[in-house]
Order: sequence, then structure tokens, then C-alpha cells
Amino acid sequence: MAKDSYLVGLIGSGIGPSLSPALHEREADRQGLRYLYRLIDIDALGVGPQAVGDLVRAARDLGFDGLNITHPCKQLVIEHLDALAPQAEALGAVNTVVFEDGRATGHNTDVTGFAASFARGLPDVPLERVVQVGAGGAGAAVAHATLTLGAGRVTVVDALPGRAAGLAGDLNRHFGEGRAAFATPDRLAERLAHADGVVHATPMGMAAHPGLPFPAELLRAELWIAEVVYRPLETELVRAAREVGCAVLDGGGMAVFQAVDAFRLFTGKEPDSARMLADIAELAGGAQSPAGKAV
Repeated sequence: MAKDSYLVGLIGSGIGPSLSPALHEREADRQGLRYLYRLIDIDALGVGPQAVGDLVRAARDLGFDGLNITHPCKQLVIEHLDALAPQAEALGAVNTVVFEDGRATGHNTDVTGFAASFARGLPDVPLERVVQVGAGGAGAAVAHATLTLGAGRVTVVDALPGRAAGLAGDLNRHFGEGRAAFATPDRLAERLAHADGVVHATPMGMAAHPGLPFPAELLRAELWIAEVVYRPLETELVRAAREVGCAVLDGGGMAVFQAVDAFRLFTGKEPDSARMLADIAELAGGAQSPAGKAV
């Protein structure tokens, strides 16, 4: 008999405003599934990111079908899993864990989610020289996606230069020497002056992290901007970029398409991405006190 009841969750820090529960549960309702999506907020529990292993084990023992994993646990969770899908292994970051037959397998749907959103929202932009701001768990995923989409070279800039250098090295090993580089924040203006577009992959723009990741004066109409923060859909960066005439991709598409892939992994059923895109526009657009980033 086909399974029609699912228990899933999200582990992360400060995830109270996440739209993942609504995205998953709305689609499940339309498919006639009993689907409960729980938030497991390490801040509310009073534990640190290192507790992710205990939380994953507890969820497995309690009968969860799977988990989404978000900041700051995407990399820490790996050592607590039984297996990794190839993409998660290549990235060194997991945002989806599936429990099956007592085993926990890590996946990464951020890569496919960002790629699908980018191809849909910015299909014809130049990709020869891309600057990415942010080299954390989401940053690794979107950099892989950008190079998979055909970017000639991605330059990674991060407040922690060692982290940017590490990601650039990983990208070069995976995609070939010369496909990635890193730069320190003090060189960002110089890099942006010669870039085709910018991928923003830090929490800046969320309610808890208001502001711009770099001065608005560095924007110019010829640049395209791709954002990962989805709540609000119009971050300060998205608004500033639109004001100067940039082609802009907000974070809503990535949030939806990574959820589409996670839903499929959890249930084996095919979600309707068009319906979920309408959901995110309604849910994020109507937020009065927005905060959130793609899981």
C-alpha cells in the first residue's frame, strides 16, 4: 500500500520565519497527503550547531522520513550521516537528509534549486565573469550551480578569505583549473567593475541581517544580480539593483526549486513547481516582518 503520511523537519538557527513548512505542507495537501513539517530550531533549544548529530539521530529514532538542514549545520551534519549522494559529497554540504531502512543519506538540493531558478529567471545573461559574494554552505552550492550553467570563471569573495580560497580550490579541482578564483573584500570593487554579474550568497538582507552586502554605488545597469535570500523577496540588494536597471533574480525561485527536489526525495512523488512558485510569491510577498534564506 502506498505511503500517504510523512513527518519531516528543518534543523537550523533562527528558522522561526522559514517558509519551508508552508511550501511543503501546501503541496502535500493538494496531493492528498498527510504531511507534517516541524521546525527544529537550535536557538530555541539552547544548543549549538554541534548538536546537529544528536538531533538527526533523534529524528530518525522518532520516525521522521527526512530533514532539511540549513545554516549553520549544512557542513557539520555530514559526519553524522551514513551515506552521501554524489552532489552532496562533491560540495561538502548537505541540505536534505532522507531516512530509509534505518540509514540517513545526505543530499544537496541547493545546487539543482539555484540552477533551475537561474535558468528560468536569467536565461540569456552573459556568464563569462561572475563574482560571488559568500562562500558558506549555500555559497558552495550556488557556485557549483553557476559553473554547471556554463560560467567561464567565478571569483569568490568572503569576509573570511581562507573560506573563499578553500571554495575556489574545490571548484578548480571539480571543474578544471582557472574556472574559479578568490579575492579579499578590499578587492571587491575592482572585481565588480569588470564582472558580468553577481551572485549574492550571504545572509545579508534578512531581517536579522539588514543592509547591503556591498555599497550600492558599485552597482551598474550592465550587471545582473542573483540573490539567495528569499524573505523578503525584495531585499535591499534586489531593490537597489532594480533601481539602477540591473537584471535581477530574487531568492524565491531557489527556495521553491530546492523544496521541489526535497519534496520528491522525501515522498517519491512529483510536486507541481508552478503551484509552489505561486505559493512563495503569496507567502513571502505578504510577510510583514520578513526574514529567511533558502534552506
